[in-house]
Amino acid sequence: MANQQQLNLLKQGITETWNRWRENHPDSALKLSKVDLREAQLGSANLAHTDLSGADLSEADLNNANLSGANLANAQLYRADLTGASLIDAYLSGADLTEANLHDAHMHGVHLRWATLHDTRITPEQLNEARSFQPSL
Repeated sequence: MANQQQLNLLKQGITETWNRWRENHPDSALKLSKVDLREAQLGSANLAHTDLSGADLSEADLNNANLSGANLANAQLYRADLTGASLIDAYLSGADLTEANLHDAHMHGVHLRWATLHDTRITPEQLNEARSFQPSL
């Protein structure tokens, strides 16, 4: 279950509210599993080590977001814009990345086992950086 206070902060604004709160609370457990963030404007958000498992991030703007170490297992990222995002050591097992844009995304150590990558903008070099890769097509 999502932490409602954290979800409210995230919806207030990325730069001035969320990222500042993250700086002031670096050890807080971030639980945003199963939240509906369809079409959310989360560009440049610090979502490192956040539990976003099962979240709906379809068509969300996540460009340049920090998702390093985030749990995105079974998340919906259909048509999400992850341009330049940091996905280092992120867990995307079972995530739906259909038509997502991963142009210039940093993917070292990302877990993509059983992720759906149909028409995803991703390079062979990015896939080579992945820790585990067995896509569902």
